[in-house]
Amino acid sequence: MQKAVEFKNRNWQVAAILHLPEHFNEKSTYPAIVCVHPGSSVKEQTAGLYAEKLAAAGFVALAFDASFQGESGGEPRYLEDPATRVEDIRCAVDYLTTLTFIDENRIGVLGICAGGGYAANAALTEKRIKAVGTVVASNFSRAYGELNTLQILEAVGKQRTAEARGADALIVPWTPASLEEAEKNGPVEQDMAEAIDYYRTPRGEHPRSSNKLLFISMGAAIAFDAFHLAEKLLTQPLFVVVGDRVGAFGSYRDGFELYNKAVSTNKSIHVVKGAGHYDLYDQPEATAEALSKLVPFFKTYL
Repeated sequence: MQKAVEFKNRNWQVAAILHLPEHFNEKSTYPAIVCVHPGSSVKEQTAGLYAEKLAAAGFVALAFDASFQGESGGEPRYLEDPATRVEDIRCAVDYLTTLTFIDENRIGVLGICAGGGYAANAALTEKRIKAVGTVVASNFSRAYGELNTLQILEAVGKQRTAEARGADALIVPWTPASLEEAEKNGPVEQDMAEAIDYYRTPRGEHPRSSNKLLFISMGAAIAFDAFHLAEKLLTQPLFVVVGDRVGAFGSYRDGFELYNKAVSTNKSIHVVKGAGHYDLYDQPEATAEALSKLVPFFKTYL
């Protein structure tokens, strides 16, 4: 069972879907898991898939659209702001604590891709989160490690100046619209090809997953280290899932870095053999294996 809900972040509403267990009873109390979507995604895509499966396992799962994106409010549109993405998670926890059927001492978080990085970062300081799960977690800024980040930052500065003087906001695509378009610039790297296959084809596309990114977002995103101070502050039980078919987006590396840095005494990492980054978004065999580890983890610690 699903229910459309909203909660507040600052002065705008965040749109969410509450996934409820079978035979849900408002008079009972349940553990809850906040599901955090990747960059460029919306709540109906991979975060919603995991939320649905977690609800089937007996949890209340909350998947939401990031502020400035999807059905959520906030201006400017298409902004990817790491600090606000993390605050969205805190506000989601706020919302869950207002529901009489949620046990506020059994709230966890599960993040996919960039959402995994944001989930881990939120848990550093949000101790109402009692357990942390990640699937192909990406430390968002690392995705640009092979690019000239200084050049990007120079371009961001010039664009901000232009917009301050009245120019239109620059909106860029997260991914090329098709593999054919991407191939015009030469061979397409594995993770990018699979991103296109997930987001830009009927496999995973959604009308509100707009493929639009406000370019000046890059100024904050490049300097954001989701795992900063994890060696001191990430104390909650942690379960990390990665795939061993490694691509350029770096989630295999980032997953192991998060696992190694976390100070938690209860932490595990699971490698899904033969799975690439995007297999763990929606492919039945890969996601089933991930969930076969995540569900017992959350049942143990929530």
